[in-house]
Amino acid sequence: MAKSPDAVPSEAVPSEGVRLQKVLAQAGIASRRAAEAMIVEGRVRVDNLVVTELGTRVDPATAVVHVDGERVPTAPGLVVVAMNKPRGVVTAMSDDRGRPCVGDMVADRPERLFHVGRLDAETEGLLLLTNDGELTNRLMHPSHEVAKTYRARIDGAISKQAMRALSTGIDLDDGPIACDSARVIQRLDDRSLVEVTLHSGRNRIVRRMFDAVGYPVLDLVRTSIGPISLGNLKPGQVDEVRGAQLRSLYTAVGL
Repeated sequence: MAKSPDAVPSEAVPSEGVRLQKVLAQAGIASRRAAEAMIVEGRVRVDNLVVTELGTRVDPATAVVHVDGERVPTAPGLVVVAMNKPRGVVTAMSDDRGRPCVGDMVADRPERLFHVGRLDAETEGLLLLTNDGELTNRLMHPSHEVAKTYRARIDGAISKQAMRALSTGIDLDDGPIACDSARVIQRLDDRSLVEVTLHSGRNRIVRRMFDAVGYPVLDLVRTSIGPISLGNLKPGQVDEVRGAQLRSLYTAVGL
C-alpha cells in the first residue's frame, strides 16, 4: 500500500455534506462507532488526504474515500451486478432480432445498467453489469490488466506441447497472445477440461487460442473477473456485488 499523505484537519475538506462516519456506515464498512475509531486512527483518506477529525463532512456523490488503502464506493445509486449468462443469450441490453439477451435478465431492476465487455452467445459464465461509467472504462481498458479466468471443455486429450504454447504465446491474425496461466483440470481420451487466465479482451480470444493449438472448444465458461468470481450463481441467476467484493473490484482498477 502506498504511503499515506500527512493527516489534515477537518477544515481542509468542505463543511457541507454528510459526516464521514455516517458515510462509511452507510457503505457497509462498519458501524458508525467503529467507523469513528477508524477515522481517529488515521485509517481513512478522503480525496487522498488522511482525515482524523470526526467533524469531517463529505459529499458521498463526489468524494473518493479509502479505508486501509481500499476504495470505498460511496456515491448513492451506484450498483454492480454479477450475472451467470446462460449459453444462447446475446450480450446486449436489447436485441432488434428478438433473441434472448442479458437486458431481459435485468429488466426488472430500476437502474439503467450496461454490460461490461462481452461474452459470445455460446459462452456462458460471469458477466458484470453496472451504471458506473468510470468503473466500466477501467475494467475494459487493458492498462488496468484485470484478469479473467475461463474453463474450457475441449475436443481431445490436450498435449503438453499445446499447453506450453498457450502459456508461452501464440501468433494469431490480430497479434500474439499468451495466457497468464493455464492448467489441465481433467484429461480424458476424447475430452479435456482446461482452465486459463488472461487479461485480453479480444473477440472470442479463448476459442481462437484453442483452435490455434488444434483443440476446438466444445463448452466455455468464464468463472472470474478480477476479484469477482462466479461462485454459486447458476445460469440465469443475477446477484448484486456488495461489501468487500465491491471494494476489491474498485481497488483493482485503481479507483
